[in-house]
Amino acid sequence: MRMPTEPSDLVHFESTLEHRAWVYGTMGLLMGSVGIAGTHTDSPGEVLALLASCVASYYAADFVSGVVHWGLDNYGDGDTPFFGSQIAAFQGHHSEPWTITQRAFANNVHKVFKPATAPALVLLAAAPFTPSWLTTFGASLLLLLCLSQQTHAWAHKKPSQLPAAVLALQDAGVIVSCKVHGAHHRPPFEGNYCIVSGVWNPILDGNGSDQGFFRRLERIVQAATGVKPRCWTDPEGFAGAPEGDQDT
Repeated sequence: MRMPTEPSDLVHFESTLEHRAWVYGTMGLLMGSVGIAGTHTDSPGEVLALLASCVASYYAADFVSGVVHWGLDNYGDGDTPFFGSQIAAFQGHHSEPWTITQRAFANNVHKVFKPATAPALVLLAAAPFTPSWLTTFGASLLLLLCLSQQTHAWAHKKPSQLPAAVLALQDAGVIVSCKVHGAHHRPPFEGNYCIVSGVWNPILDGNGSDQGFFRRLERIVQAATGVKPRCWTDPEGFAGAPEGDQDT
């Protein structure tokens, strides 16, 4: 495992103006959508629906983060159209997992916020015309998915490196902990993909059974396309996949 040896090694981990623009601009769009939804909420029932949609988005985000993580880890490469840079970053993360702990916030998350900008714009434009609970669910889900890259980064840090509030959330199981996510980094990297809270991991993994959700899904993909997932064919752990350049 290569570690940085010179200050110049760390320059690629700093946040740039472009990184911040993608991250905070998209956050603003999503928060604007929720703000519009709030202005359309009048009755106690609507408020309750709004709160329920937030809770539902939290659990949905963990599920979706696992499915996306599974797909990026196991299929395609850096040359894959549209998703190549994300695939390279996720697959390369297994060979150099330390890099995620060195990146500044916007540097770390901008590549997931960037493709989220278009759906965030759609949510904002549609907010005055859609049910408040639906707008809130969509915006909250998208925001949590984008921020999952930061909960992922925290899950790679030592407890002594984390703010007390983050450590408390990990200990309470609200966000994924180092212990839970650490199980994913054991070759052949075939489980524990969820990186928001990790609550879906034992369910989707089927407790290691061949009948788990991902194992079934892999067999379906293989039957339909003939393509085997990387966790079947690269048990050494993505040895040839350096982490993608997050500054591109």
